[in-house]
Amino acid sequence: MNNKFLLFLSTITNPREKDVFKNTQGRLTRMYSGLLMLFLIVFIIIVYSVLYTVIIKNQESELQSLIDQEAKFMENYLLKNAHSTLVEVQDQAVVFAGSNQLFYYVVDSRGQLLIGNEADSRLRPELMSLVKRNFSKNQQMSKQTIHSGKNHSSIGEKREFRPREDPHDIRLLIASKPIYVKDQYIGQLYIGKDISFAYQLLHWLLLILSVIGIVFFGVALYMSFIMSKRAMVPISAAFSRQREFVGDASHELRTPLSVLLSSIDAMEMTVEPQKDEFIGRLLSNMRQEVKHMTNLVGDLLTLARSDSNKMELKAEEFDFWKLGEITVESIRPLADAKGISLYLNDQSVLLVIGDPQRLSQALYILLDNAIKYTPNGGNVSIQLVQEGNFLIMKVQDNGIGIEAKDLPYIFERFYRADKSRARQMGGHGLGLSIAKWIVETHQGTIKVSSEIGKGSTFTVFLPIIGNK
Repeated sequence: MNNKFLLFLSTITNPREKDVFKNTQGRLTRMYSGLLMLFLIVFIIIVYSVLYTVIIKNQESELQSLIDQEAKFMENYLLKNAHSTLVEVQDQAVVFAGSNQLFYYVVDSRGQLLIGNEADSRLRPELMSLVKRNFSKNQQMSKQTIHSGKNHSSIGEKREFRPREDPHDIRLLIASKPIYVKDQYIGQLYIGKDISFAYQLLHWLLLILSVIGIVFFGVALYMSFIMSKRAMVPISAAFSRQREFVGDASHELRTPLSVLLSSIDAMEMTVEPQKDEFIGRLLSNMRQEVKHMTNLVGDLLTLARSDSNKMELKAEEFDFWKLGEITVESIRPLADAKGISLYLNDQSVLLVIGDPQRLSQALYILLDNAIKYTPNGGNVSIQLVQEGNFLIMKVQDNGIGIEAKDLPYIFERFYRADKSRARQMGGHGLGLSIAKWIVETHQGTIKVSSEIGKGSTFTVFLPIIGNK
């Protein structure tokens, strides 16, 4: 079972680094593809709007020219033949049959039809209703729609009205113009033109542009992925160099710091603090700062090794509750110095498989963090229990708490919610990041809940692999 777990741990890579680069590349891909699609959408809207305007305006221009010509022809015809009304000439061919012309009507001032014709006589009631309902004497152009049935008709070539074979809604462009003879109002001329073909053309144009947009979206997404991948190359290289530098520098600093600490110990052995209080206080401060630097270098080295996936994890079966008891006792002096009470729940045996040193380090970090941010005389409780196939490790304090806006970021490296208070408490903002890494390398999760003035609770869920 240990060999299986060792193989399982060896296949684990650093999720943080992969997630950072994957998320960054994903954001770049979305940004690039979003910009390209924005330009394409704007281009499609402009092209469609221009073509729509050109096509419709062209139809309006043709219809306006036709009605002007026919109104003038009718006025000249009445004047030349000395007719005062159109009733007398209703059987005469006085209106041209223009291209796609659906109907023409001449209506008097009382709304009565004087003369007219349409492609389908069954459409006359609906057409007359459109004319009376949607036009005034000053209105010249209007777009209307007729929801036609089976056998509706439209104008054919020249002056012949011929039925259509395929039924569909008719999109009409209707023009209006008054007819005067010797300053006498004769009636209102209405001509309706079937522009369904123009809307059908625009419909197909929109479909084609949409298909082009979909195809271009795939191309843009692929191009954006390639561009973002290339953009990440120098970033990844810079990160690797920085990671190597941190690891090398941390490794090189450990030796001189160890020498400094040993030298301070030797100096303290030769100096009697009661005889020279100043030197004793100076050596004590030096020892404290060197330990402070040693801890920082150790944390940086741990993170550098974790980033490079060179951190070796031991896999063995052990009693985690016993390990937790030892960890609590090791940190108890820090709690006693602030008068903080530590409580560990009772548990007989809690067998797990993992790296005892790293899991103990994670627990120590959580306890140290709880003690730092708990006022003197406070309480810190530790619960180590098994629920199903999970080990639950919960560290709860009644300290100052964490603001809700800071909760999503407290596991980030060097993040400090209150920098001024953090300097007083000590630390560098690396502990929680290391604890999170340890938990994740054991395929676990860590969560935090907190309330200002009431304390914080860190809960770790670890799968118990191989535990019977």
